[in-house]
Amino acid sequence: MSSQLSVTPLHTWHKEHGARMAEFAGYDMPIQYTSIVAEHQATRQAAGVFDISHMGRLRFDGGRADQLLDHLLTRRVVDMQTGQVRYSLVCNEEAGILDDVLVSCLESPSGKNYFLLVVNASNRAKIVRWLQPHLADYPDVEFHDVTDSTAMIAVQGPKALEICKPLLPTSALSLGYYRAKVTEQMSKPCIVSRTGYTGEDGLELIVKAEDANRVWENIMLAGRNLGVQAVGLAARDTLRLEAGMPLYGHELDESIDLYQAGLGFACNLKDRTFIGSEVLALKSKAELKTKRIGLVLEGRRAARQGADVLDSDGRVVGQVTSGSFSPTMDKPIAMAFVDAAAANPEIALDVDIRGTKVSASIVSLPFYKRTESI
Repeated sequence: MSSQLSVTPLHTWHKEHGARMAEFAGYDMPIQYTSIVAEHQATRQAAGVFDISHMGRLRFDGGRADQLLDHLLTRRVVDMQTGQVRYSLVCNEEAGILDDVLVSCLESPSGKNYFLLVVNASNRAKIVRWLQPHLADYPDVEFHDVTDSTAMIAVQGPKALEICKPLLPTSALSLGYYRAKVTEQMSKPCIVSRTGYTGEDGLELIVKAEDANRVWENIMLAGRNLGVQAVGLAARDTLRLEAGMPLYGHELDESIDLYQAGLGFACNLKDRTFIGSEVLALKSKAELKTKRIGLVLEGRRAARQGADVLDSDGRVVGQVTSGSFSPTMDKPIAMAFVDAAAANPEIALDVDIRGTKVSASIVSLPFYKRTESI
């Protein structure tokens, strides 16, 4: 491991339990423990536990914290109620996507509200730098990057809540989807949210760095007879791809706007302005030139990011942004950006996989959707 890489509070546990480690977003992270398919299926059928401590966690305190974030995010923040979580985007002035984030309105044990922004690990430094001049306009808002002092653990899958039942108060287990609460795990402070990045139900826990190993071990112990399995980043990627969830650097970047990405639901333009809102207001009324689509490929070979999407005449009409073999569907799947005219399920498309044309069919996203309701 390079001495330049950061590690999470759970790094030693991963190494001791045979994880294959690799660099991701500046961290030495577990890629897989057993096999990608086994970890993927464990999450779909029982529960997977993920170390996501590399994700950035940014805290905002003060009476105008909601106004600051309302100015920075595409989703409205000033009307958020205590316990609400919203998916949002951070855009530049040209409406290019700087990051996709989760913003939570939380109440501290002392009864004061604050906001927590969870950002992508690869964008944390960029977002913190970008925040600085805007923070200067709100001197009464306190900003703290609490990433290094905390850890973040996701428990995902149909048995996730059952596993967490002996570990968390009833109030935390009864949270609605996209709700969060400051609570305790075995008398230690803990933020619990009903969120995830797998397409399954589950919880995400934020705890103090020094409590991370104990909380992780408690989860593994509570789930030992329920099929729980530690899951690395490789299966996390196949899970999120099946769920049709975008990944920064693949479906999202500064050259893409949220309407192209199919994320119009994450933009509130009415009766407010925010960074990028003027451009987004124009884009909201314009015809899309490119669209994000889902593809199911014939055969067994997976398409990778950058593979060309071709029409029946062999013309390039788009590029794959994410692709993998789907363990759940037992087929290769991909997301791609294509010309709007080609984003029609009745049009025959091919994907160029290392010089070989492979037939592909357009399908609705997500590829996978759990059947049980939350």
